[in-house]
Order: sequence, then structure tokens, then C-alpha cells
Amino acid sequence: MKVMAAVKRVVDYNVKVRVKADGSGVDLANVKMALNPFCEIAVEEAVRLKEQGIATEVVVVSVGPPLAQEQLRTALALGADRAVLIESSEELSALAVAKLLKAVVDKEQPQLVILGKQAIDSDNNQTGQMLAALSGYAQGTFASKLEVANDSLKVTREIDGGLQTVALSLPAIVTTDLRLNEPRYASLPNIMKAKKKPLETITPAALGVSTVSTNTLLKVEAPAARSAGIKVKSVAELVEKLKNEAKVI
Repeated sequence: MKVMAAVKRVVDYNVKVRVKADGSGVDLANVKMALNPFCEIAVEEAVRLKEQGIATEVVVVSVGPPLAQEQLRTALALGADRAVLIESSEELSALAVAKLLKAVVDKEQPQLVILGKQAIDSDNNQTGQMLAALSGYAQGTFASKLEVANDSLKVTREIDGGLQTVALSLPAIVTTDLRLNEPRYASLPNIMKAKKKPLETITPAALGVSTVSTNTLLKVEAPAARSAGIKVKSVAELVEKLKNEAKVI
């Protein structure tokens, strides 16, 4: 069984994001970039399936600038077999990314596609669902547990009311939640081996996919600074302030 994992290059989660002075976007100058944490979980799950003898090959795919090869090499160091970079320096919408991934799915014919449920930069939580709709594959989102048996898949999903288990027929799309696994650290020997693993670079034009977006970014701004809180001495004082100052009751 071939497994495909889609990954994204994002600002490292430890970095405090700054907005450009003109409000046109996020300032990425001299900013540390990393593999999206949810994508890291997706790669880990794919590698574990290979270690269990369920998967025969793990292919990682990313859509982004040439520098995204760094994150693909990280995924290769974590245990993936080969990588594909769809090279684009544009700010792509979730639908455009889903269309590009669908073209790779058509080419690679994986039985299972694993993605992070969302990227920590845009937080859209859309690409996996759109990919499933475009490809016609079954989908299991927000996965906290994955069980593969023959040509079927059991996915335990995290929902508002608790947990839900769904049975899917392969091929299928799965998006990962935080509790699915804990990604491993890439060892130095594996980092060195990853440099020799195949990494293919293609363009959206070569895939025959238009990435023109119907969305227009108007402005990016930092959230408003929160005002300092106050302490009250009694419930009566709290009620008085909520009623007369905050005017919420």
C-alpha cells in the first residue's frame, strides 16, 4: 500500500509573528520556518504504517517555494521514502492547494493520503476535505486513532461530543489531530541519509492546474492588545461592574 503525506512550510510555532508595516502580510524576513506540527503528525503516522508492514512506500508532497525542500528533507529524515515539491511562490488558497494535491494523487495513485487537519499559519482546516471532494475518496477528519485492515480503515475522530469511529473503504483521505501520535526526532544519520533520497520538483503548469484564486487579501493586522484585568473584592462589586461598566448583564 502506498501512503502519501502532504506537508506545509510554516513559521516555526515558537516564533512570535510580526505583521508588515503596510499590512500586506506577515513579515517572513529572517524568520525561522519549520514543518507544520499537524503535518509532522501525518508523516509520523505514515512512517509507523510502513514500520508495521502495512505501507510499502511513503511519499511526502508539499506546495510552496523552493525553500520548502528543507521541510521535505525533514520529512524524509523522519522516514519517508521520497518527496515531491510542487514549486510555487504564490500565496495559494486552500482550493488551489487541494487541486494541486489532487493532480499528484491522480499521478501517484496512493491508497491512503494523510494530511494535518490544519496549518498553524492560515488555520483554514479546508485542504483535506476539499481534496477528498475533488478526488472522490472517503474521508476521516480529526483522527486521533487509525486502524488499517485489508481494504478498509477505521478512524477514531475527535468531535465536540467526544469520540466517533467511522469505517472507510480505501482509498481514503485522513486528516490528523494532535492526539494521533507523538512525532519522533530525526536522528543525525537519518538526516544525512535524507540528503540522498529522491526529491522531485514540478510546477503547477506541468500538472495542468490553474492556481488563480478568487480570494483577494485586503489587509493583515495584529490582534488588538488586551487591556489589563482588575480584581474585585466581592461578588456584589463584580455584578455592579458587569452591569454598569461592561454592560453585559
